[in-house]
Amino acid sequence: MSVPTQEQFLDVLARDVALARFTAALTLAPLGREHVALAASLSRVLAEDVVAAVDAPPFDRSVVDGFAVRADDLAGASEASPRLLRLTGESIHCGTAPVRALTAGEASVIATGGPIPRGADAVVMIEHTDPAPDADGNAYVRVRRAAAPGQFIAFAGSDIARGETLLRAGTPVGSREIAMLAAVGVAEVPVWRRPRVAVLSTGDELVQPGTPLGPAQIYDSNGAIVAAAVQENGCEAILFGAVPDRADALEAAIQTAHATADVVILSGGTSKGAGDLTHRIVAGLGAPGILVHGVALKPGKPLCLAVADGKPVVVLPGFPTSAMFTFHDMIVPILRQLAGLPARAETTVEARVPVRIASERGRDEFVMVALVDAADGLVAYPVGKGSGAVTAFGQADGFLTIPAAADHLPAGERRTVTLFTPHVQVPALAITGSHCVGLDAVLGRLRRRGIASRCLAFGSLGGLAALRRGECDLAPIHLLDPATGRYNVGVLPAGADLIPGWQRLQGVVVRADDPRFAAITEAYAAVAIALADPSCLMVNRNQGSGTRVLIDQVLAGAKPQGYWNQPRSHTAVAVAVAQGRADWGVAIEPVARATGLTFLPLTPEQYDIAVAPAPRNPAAIDAFRAALAEAADDLCALGFQPSGASPA
Repeated sequence: MSVPTQEQFLDVLARDVALARFTAALTLAPLGREHVALAASLSRVLAEDVVAAVDAPPFDRSVVDGFAVRADDLAGASEASPRLLRLTGESIHCGTAPVRALTAGEASVIATGGPIPRGADAVVMIEHTDPAPDADGNAYVRVRRAAAPGQFIAFAGSDIARGETLLRAGTPVGSREIAMLAAVGVAEVPVWRRPRVAVLSTGDELVQPGTPLGPAQIYDSNGAIVAAAVQENGCEAILFGAVPDRADALEAAIQTAHATADVVILSGGTSKGAGDLTHRIVAGLGAPGILVHGVALKPGKPLCLAVADGKPVVVLPGFPTSAMFTFHDMIVPILRQLAGLPARAETTVEARVPVRIASERGRDEFVMVALVDAADGLVAYPVGKGSGAVTAFGQADGFLTIPAAADHLPAGERRTVTLFTPHVQVPALAITGSHCVGLDAVLGRLRRRGIASRCLAFGSLGGLAALRRGECDLAPIHLLDPATGRYNVGVLPAGADLIPGWQRLQGVVVRADDPRFAAITEAYAAVAIALADPSCLMVNRNQGSGTRVLIDQVLAGAKPQGYWNQPRSHTAVAVAVAQGRADWGVAIEPVARATGLTFLPLTPEQYDIAVAPAPRNPAAIDAFRAALAEAADDLCALGFQPSGASPA
């Protein structure tokens, strides 16, 4: 097959138009039936109604330990006037059929699950009887309670009746359904065949997890997450791994995937560029070919949708967030129809957006959010805004949508949040503020105490703002009050408390092998050298962080190259310098040591935790204090100095 020479790129369509064009070219129905063993039917979808061939239970049986009796024999029985019944001598247990019928005035010993003997119409519990042998040694039982016909008997077919429709086609098989099928003796289950979905990632930069990263390489997270999501939605994932951006390798892999699978899903190769060959190869797979290449979504604009010889072929954007939003929004409903599954049930909640969120007019934008409790209800904090964010999925509870006509979402507006899982799981503690690796050690101890927390790294100033608005329980901060020369005390909102944390050392970090800083032992001297060299690239910190405040003081108005590179953590700063993506930055000593960087001290500082004036969960705050005390040795091992008392 030759690669088509024409290019088709980003004739951007509205989402609904793109989806309609794609689905119109597909036959959206299950792909065929098969029978699987009962034990293999978990999570499969029934292709036919299942009709019970037997009754369940298949015979009348006792539901208690006691005596099978005739109800008429116990009319009027009471503690004061018990009835005496002669024992038949038969003891009926599970798996043993009665050998004689019960006659008037008789009772038979029976265990739970034992078959009811002919002639009996009730069971009395053993607790309501006493043994009563006569003088001749004959066995009798004295019954102190009357019995109603049918008492403590599960009649044949009372659970499932023969000929009853037990389960209907389209039902996903779970553990309860397997129990029902087993109860009526079903050994093979009619199910829809699982669609086989080929999953490929494309790009020269991709490396499989477990393999060392080379220069400019990243791990292939798309392949893993797409394959898992495919299986979550009733399909069988066939992993092809990562294919390099080379025409012969891509063409061979895509052709094989198309020949062996019912659906082909690729990620990467949707944007216009010399290395993006995927859409041109897909265009030559079969008719009708590419139907959509560009959707008015953010993230997700470069989505490519094709149909080749009746099979869907999807090319997701390469960035993980773009890939997963477009996959779940537009592809999952199609996979579920092919798998015979019902439409996915969406769960939504209302939440207030605490900050202004900018957007790009002309595209519907999905924004992942983390939910926290506040006095006026749920608050939705944006997390991981950007196509490349992977770990944001772990922090996010769901997403909200900014319509294409809007260029922003105002702060304070209430919006509908679509949840990633059916239930809101708001953690016991919401922590918003400054990032520190020491805090990770404390939260690990807290988790062992059974307290879940959510930590959003919005910087010291961002944490205090959230604390004032009642949107978090704790705000880690390290802010110097210039008027007093003391950390954190003077910046607290009215009524807020302060949990003493630990001292740490901030400093300039550079690579040990950078000759520009070889003889430098003082931080301000290193900054002077960096500012004098236009090629010396810095890495900054995010606005609102205490470290950013310190950096701006050190720079005294200068904005060198790299100033607008603003990661949210000390670790990100140190890694950027260690990898040569930047030449200097400001970070705390433990991360410099962990990444092998030269550390030039700037200033010691106090890192404390501000507590909301009216915490919603005082017990969780107490647990945090205890976890902090328990983590003292961990903090010392990291290079911090735990504080023994509240700052004066």
